[in-house]
Amino acid sequence: MFGGGGGGFESFFGGGFEGHGHGGPSKPVDNTSFYETLGVPKNASAADIKKAYRKLALKNHPDKGGDPELFKNITVAYEALSDPDKRELYDKYGEEGLQQGGGGGHPGADIFSQMFGGGGRQRGPQRGEDLTHPLKVSLEDLYNGKTVKLAVNRDVLCGGCSGRGGPEGAETSCNTCNGRGMRVQLRQIAPGMVQQVQSVCPDCRGQGKSIREADRCKVCKGNKVTKERKVLEVHIEKGMRHGQRITFKGEADQAPGVQAGDIVFVVQEKEHSVFQRKGGNLIMEQKISLVEALCGFETIVEHLDGRHLHVKSVAGEVIKPNQFKAVHGEGMPQHGNPFVKGQLVILFKVEFPNTVTPEQMRTLKTIFPAPKPVSRLTDAEEAFLSDFDAEAAKSQAQQEAYDSDDDRGQQRGVQCQQQ
Repeated sequence: MFGGGGGGFESFFGGGFEGHGHGGPSKPVDNTSFYETLGVPKNASAADIKKAYRKLALKNHPDKGGDPELFKNITVAYEALSDPDKRELYDKYGEEGLQQGGGGGHPGADIFSQMFGGGGRQRGPQRGEDLTHPLKVSLEDLYNGKTVKLAVNRDVLCGGCSGRGGPEGAETSCNTCNGRGMRVQLRQIAPGMVQQVQSVCPDCRGQGKSIREADRCKVCKGNKVTKERKVLEVHIEKGMRHGQRITFKGEADQAPGVQAGDIVFVVQEKEHSVFQRKGGNLIMEQKISLVEALCGFETIVEHLDGRHLHVKSVAGEVIKPNQFKAVHGEGMPQHGNPFVKGQLVILFKVEFPNTVTPEQMRTLKTIFPAPKPVSRLTDAEEAFLSDFDAEAAKSQAQQEAYDSDDDRGQQRGVQCQQQ
């Protein structure tokens, strides 16, 4: 089968890797036309190619009355020869090699792989983008767990044409971008200076291929995909945290030849009116009176699961202002092990009375130790406390600074007059 002095391998493929004939001679490779279009030799440097392109682009730009088709050919040639990988591919296999083996592979590599199970560079399917959605969750749901149903709109392969966009074989190379999927435009930004701008081809939407309108699928209008509304059951597990991700593998937008990405929901914990979460603990603030701080405190706390906790202080214990106390095992459940819980931490804010009566003062003096006596100095002046207004003090300081600057300015003026 492979005999004949090495010619059998080429005859098996119908004339080497360049052609796909049935035993005829290989088609000669045209790997000079791009150089001829730019007017440079095959051994031209990258700088020479760039210089020739700019000169021809300015001369033949359609905005300056140039031929659009010639300008398009100039741009195509420059795009291939300015990229070292594409230029190497073009020099070996011509323009057909660029179209068939755009990633640097051999144009016959696909056939070789199919027939012998290897030989070319293997590539997995391109992966689509993930669809990420924020998911606002209450602290109650993060404590108890919950399942919610959420509807998402996504692209799916058209069932009418199996994702082809039309009948099999109806797809051809896009004429607008020459099958590249990108459109190159030149913009003059200054006299003698142009800017090259690449954008997705509007006709094929970056696919590099298009379908005649008459051949397009009636269901998807040639788009290959249709919209689908899918309902997903999202399980919010006990103990999940803010920023945690819930992932549905392969449920994102579908596209021909592309592995669908994931749909990802990102947990966003909503603010709670009573509790604040810190890791595995729950923190709440409790206001108590001075009597409760001194003589004992008790209250009912409604927890996140609806239970009521009877919280009370230890008899004889004094609760100090801004003191923290904890109820063990009443914090947030641990994600993955919900029977293990943190602590319920209570920050106490002691509210003092604004004034006391003389009778109350006498009673308190009998309860508490006497205050430390203060030595009386004959030259000491009496100073009485008053409420401090921070805003008023700030305004006063700013005014004093302004007046001080004004005084220094007047003094400089007097000195100038005296000189």
